[in-house]
Amino acid sequence: MAANSSSAVSKTSNSAGGKQSGPSAEQVVSTFQRMRQEQRSMASKSAELEMDINEHSLVIDTLREVDPSRKCFRLVGGVLVERTVKEVLPALETNKEQISKIIESINTQMQSKGRELTEYRERYNIRLVGEGEGDGPGQSAASSGDSEGGGSKSGAGVLVS
Repeated sequence: MAANSSSAVSKTSNSAGGKQSGPSAEQVVSTFQRMRQEQRSMASKSAELEMDINEHSLVIDTLREVDPSRKCFRLVGGVLVERTVKEVLPALETNKEQISKIIESINTQMQSKGRELTEYRERYNIRLVGEGEGDGPGQSAASSGDSEGGGSKSGAGVLVS
């Protein structure tokens, strides 16, 4: 019984020391979840813009095959305007180029956010639920070593679903 009370005291002192030196487990998890959500929103925005580029490409290919003086309609700021193909085609090509540049920028931001997430995971020893089950033998051996002998080390990790 004395052993149980001494381990409870050491756990309490570890958790109190952890709060003073850094963020709590809840703060770490919420920050990690926020960063993951930011990366997901960047990925969905990139996918949305990729679809816009595909639509632009279809329209551009179609308009190249018709008479340049032919009338066409374009949606500008929610207003449908009548123009000619020769007026609309250059604007569509310019828009497509600008969208491509934006996608490149978003992809660069996603890569840096991914590196930031990886560093954050390593700093706070964050493991995702299900992670390590399908990994190679080296990873499972490392995780079993942590759970067996690393008393304070395994307690410092954060498990995120």
